[in-house]
Amino acid sequence: MPDAPVVAAFDLDGTLTEGGSVFRWLRAVAGSRRAWAATLALLGPLTLGAVRSGRAADRAKERLFRRLLAGRTEEEVETLSREFILRHVAHHLRAPVATRLRWHLAQGHEVVIVSASPEHYVRVVAEQFGAHGALGTRLATDPLGRLTGGYLGRNCRGAEKLRRLDEWIASRHYATDPTLYAYGNSRGDRRMLRRAAHPFNVGRLGRMGALRRFPRLEDGDRSARA
Repeated sequence: MPDAPVVAAFDLDGTLTEGGSVFRWLRAVAGSRRAWAATLALLGPLTLGAVRSGRAADRAKERLFRRLLAGRTEEEVETLSREFILRHVAHHLRAPVATRLRWHLAQGHEVVIVSASPEHYVRVVAEQFGAHGALGTRLATDPLGRLTGGYLGRNCRGAEKLRRLDEWIASRHYATDPTLYAYGNSRGDRRMLRRAAHPFNVGRLGRMGALRRFPRLEDGDRSARA
């Protein structure tokens, strides 16, 4: 009897890489001066979103995107996003988590990167690792192929992150339900980790962080060390 399928879902920012990537990406795409000016103009909503999280954070992020991305051609943003993320990963990759991802691939597991970061560059990270899927926040375009700055759908965090992951798993048409491993670092990953048979908290805050009830990578399932 064949082994049951295994899926490993990895968050990106703070999980596979150190810290956040979105503001760095905006600076790369729109220029540092414009990115800082837009951030200062929206400092109140952005601060409120950081405190409250949830929809407040989603709305503030979208307002920032609209200020900085509206009217840019998707082709140009794709090119700049690739250049940005290759540099970012080269300097900010978290080696232990990347090693775990590569272990899953070596075992024949299917790997998907699931992130609130724009899918424009989440796809590039998945491509570099040879992962099977990339799910991120999708950006809307107008009929001429220019970004509107708004989301296409919802910001890929929290409940939306889990919904997108479940949708991706369903699209694979596995013969049986796969065993799910999940790796995250923040409260936006909680639903995804709760869904997993093998959840792992890889946040820097460890037992002081939002995912403190989940096992740490070094303390949890030890099968990858066999």
